[in-house]
Amino acid sequence: MSWEMVKLGDIATYINGCAFKPSDWSKSGLPIIRIQNLTNQDADYNYFDGKYKSQYEINNGEILISWSATLGVFKWNKGKALLNQHIFKVIFDKKNIDKNYFVYVVNSELQNLIGNTHGSTMKHITKNRFENHLIPLPPLETQKKIVNILDKAQELINKRKQQIDLMDSLVQSLFYDMFGDLQFNHKKIPLKPLETLTSKITDGVHQKPTYYNVGIPFISVKDIISGKIVFDNCKFISKEAHSKYINRCKPEKGDILYTKVGARYGRPAIVETNNDFSIYVSLALIKPINNLINSIYLQEALKTEYVYRQAFNSIKGIGVPDLHLKEIKKFQIPVPPLNTQTQFAEKVEKIETQKQKMQNSLKDLEQNFSSLMQRAFKGEI
Repeated sequence: MSWEMVKLGDIATYINGCAFKPSDWSKSGLPIIRIQNLTNQDADYNYFDGKYKSQYEINNGEILISWSATLGVFKWNKGKALLNQHIFKVIFDKKNIDKNYFVYVVNSELQNLIGNTHGSTMKHITKNRFENHLIPLPPLETQKKIVNILDKAQELINKRKQQIDLMDSLVQSLFYDMFGDLQFNHKKIPLKPLETLTSKITDGVHQKPTYYNVGIPFISVKDIISGKIVFDNCKFISKEAHSKYINRCKPEKGDILYTKVGARYGRPAIVETNNDFSIYVSLALIKPINNLINSIYLQEALKTEYVYRQAFNSIKGIGVPDLHLKEIKKFQIPVPPLNTQTQFAEKVEKIETQKQKMQNSLKDLEQNFSSLMQRAFKGEI
C-alpha cells in the first residue's frame, strides 16, 4: 500500500512557547506549561499574571510537542494556560489530518528523531530537522480507522496502569487499617526518634564525582521514582571512587534512601538489591535496626502525612529545600509491636508480587502497542 509521505512542516505550523523568566512568575494568573507539566501529572505549576501574546495561549484539545530534553507529543486537557519555551504549539493549517493520528504517528517517529538530536547534555530537535521529517499521510478515513484501533490498544494500557496505581493505594489503605491515622494516633502507638531505631543515618558524597558511561551506578533524587530506586537512567562512577565513598555511606539491601534536597524531598525508597551503588548528598541513607523496626513498615511510615509534616517543618535554606541529617534523626516514628509490623510487611510483599505481575503485563502490552503502531503506519492493518 502506497501512502503519501509528507514533511511535518507541510502539515502544520509550529509555534514555540514564550521564554518566561523566574522574575515573570506569580502566585496567581494562568498556569505556565513546562515540559515537566506534560510528563509528570504531579509536577507543580508556575503562574503568569500579566499581558501575553495570543499565540502563547493554550486551550483544551490543542496538541503540544516538547522538543528539548524530554521529547514527546501531548494533547492538552487541563484548561486555559500559557506555553513555555521548548514546547511547540501545533496549528493544523496546511493539510487535512486527524489530530489523534498526528499524535500517534509523530510519537512513533520519535525514536528516529531522537537519533538526530543535538546537544551533549540537553538533547533537542532543531525546528528545521523536525519540519523536514517525513511521515505517512493516508486518506482521512484511513487515519480515523488507525486511530480507532490504536485507541483501543491504548485503553488496555491505561487500564493496566490504573490497576497498578490501585495496588499502591491498597498498601496505603492496609497501613491505615492496621495503624490508623498517625496524625491523630488514636491507637496510641508509642513514638520514638528515628535515630534510636537505626544503626546509622548519613548522606551521600558531597562532592560531584567524575561520571563515566559505565561503572558503578550513582543514584540521586531523580532516580527515586514512585517509591522505587530506578537504575535505568542513572549516572556511573569509577570503582575507585565507589570504594572510597562506601567507607562512610554503603547502601545495602533493606536500607532506606530518603530524598532530602529539592522539591521532591521527603520520599523514601527501600533498597531491594545486593548490587553495589553509591549515592549523592541529596539522599539520606537510613539503616534500620531489624529487631526494632521492619524496613517495609518504616518505609510506609515515612510516606505518611504525619512524617512528611515533620520534614516540611524542618526544612532549611532559602530557595532550594534542604533537610539536614540532624533534623531527620529527630523524626518521631510510631513503633507498633514488631510482630504487627512483620504481619503488615508480609501482606505488602504479597501485594508487591501481584503488582510485579501487572507491571510485567504492562511491559508486554506496551511492546505490543509499539509493534502495532509500526504495522499501522506501514498500512499492514
